[in-house]
Amino acid sequence: MADDLEIETLAGRAATGDVAALDALLIRIGPQVLRQCLRLLPCRQDAEEACQDALLQVARKIDGFAGRSKFSTWLYIVTANCARQTYRSLKRRADEQAVPLLPLDAADPRTTSVIAGSRLDLLDALERLEAHRPELVAPLVMRDLCQLTYDEIADHLAIPIGTLKSRIHDARQHVRASLRPA
Repeated sequence: MADDLEIETLAGRAATGDVAALDALLIRIGPQVLRQCLRLLPCRQDAEEACQDALLQVARKIDGFAGRSKFSTWLYIVTANCARQTYRSLKRRADEQAVPLLPLDAADPRTTSVIAGSRLDLLDALERLEAHRPELVAPLVMRDLCQLTYDEIADHLAIPIGTLKSRIHDARQHVRASLRPA
């Protein structure tokens, strides 16, 4: 708890332009950001790339952190978005190089975990959802991936809890349908 309070204090000071506080904040949150990226991206190198992007985003946009929500909420969102962006970038690079992505069914079970495969499936499902119903993605990511409370999400998105719950329900239905085998 004291650690959370210290991070919130550092974030508040960094948002007002305190460079030393920003440096200390980035050092303190680095391991947490990497852990969150590793939950979304199965390859450590990809997670490390997303982590660096997230820390860079924090450094660039900390002055936009207004303190309306907890810093940890803001950080979870920045990190999840960076991990998703890294995944999109990796897919785009693979497509440009005409390197076929092996279907997960064809992956070698000795080197690919079920968890890693399911994370990639989920990221693909989120991409499809974003193409059709972009307003559903952020609530789902915040609730199911970042594990934020309904109150935290509703405050951050500035929407009523009923609307939030409806969006999460709709998003889960779309993702569930997208994850079903054809």
